[in-house]
Amino acid sequence: MNEVEEITRGDTTVVMVNGYDAARQALSERSISKQLDAASMDLPGDLHTGTIRSVLFSDPPDHTRLRRLVSRAFTSQRIESMRPHIEKAAHELLDAIEGQDTVDLVESFALPLPFEVVSALLGIPSSSRGEFRAWTEMVADPARRDEWTPHLARLLDVIRELVADRRAHPGDGLLSELIAARDGEDRLSEDELTSMVFVLLVAGTETTINLIGTGVFRLIEDRSRWERLRSDPDLLPAAVEELVRFDSPATTTTSRVVTEAFEVAGHVVPAGSPLVVNLAAANRDPSVFTDPDELRLDRRHNPHLGFGHGIHYCVGAPLARLEARIAFEVLMERFPHLDLEVSAPEPVWREDFLRGLFTVPVRPRGGSGTPSPSES
Repeated sequence: MNEVEEITRGDTTVVMVNGYDAARQALSERSISKQLDAASMDLPGDLHTGTIRSVLFSDPPDHTRLRRLVSRAFTSQRIESMRPHIEKAAHELLDAIEGQDTVDLVESFALPLPFEVVSALLGIPSSSRGEFRAWTEMVADPARRDEWTPHLARLLDVIRELVADRRAHPGDGLLSELIAARDGEDRLSEDELTSMVFVLLVAGTETTINLIGTGVFRLIEDRSRWERLRSDPDLLPAAVEELVRFDSPATTTTSRVVTEAFEVAGHVVPAGSPLVVNLAAANRDPSVFTDPDELRLDRRHNPHLGFGHGIHYCVGAPLARLEARIAFEVLMERFPHLDLEVSAPEPVWREDFLRGLFTVPVRPRGGSGTPSPSES
């Protein structure tokens, strides 16, 4: 594996950083901008300002300010307080599939659970969640990019309406806390609030969908993994980290632009170069991870980059970890004999910068811990 390589995409040459040490350096490099890359997005003005004024697409000092304000609302206590709601939502979703012979675990569980959690976190009314989910799925699908603009415009309009309603009628959700968050006289602007909600709806659901869906697939494609976790649930935290490392929900970072030439792994990257960090490759670097192509649920030394590194480390990582742990816990409790549907076609993986399975057909066997008659 080359630590750094140049890849031609059409008329553009992109610098791809693959090695673990080089990736950590690039993710910490201050001469790389996300803001400039975001500014190059081909969107109408109002859609542009409604999507990129967030911690995801900003550089210091703007990023420092936004992260500080967002962190005041996105606390560990706030995340942990979501546990009962996540557990309740997970059980309700599994109630709907209990007794069925075969279900798609992505469509019935891995996809709706993160969206339900983020919707509740933001305080989106139950009556509006179906619309939000449909628009979010549309905007998150690269294959439907030609259809984005009208749907994105409608999604941002509804987000702005939600922000205005929460400003007039504060609640106890994260959005109300983001509106109220202050640092002295500083607070988030309307565009910044809209962008943050947009990022939480899209980035806060897509990667977690992949983590849960792919994670369940990996655990039950080899029954010994599933049974080991069932018999030793204390392994769950380490197992979640290993699943993030092994199948990074985001295989690469979003693109960045080099503002000042710098050297990484002996390669001089000139100013103006587009740059992408290959998180999946870095997470399989044999100089850091012993037997990197093996899924080891009890891997102890696991400094993976699945949630990024540096100033853009995922602010929602604690929530994603909590959702995944609860998802696996509840699945093992309700369907201890969960298995893949053997007659299903070969799994189809996403081919964009996200890694996940489109479907995971399973048999939710032995609901409530009792094997089906055919197994007894």
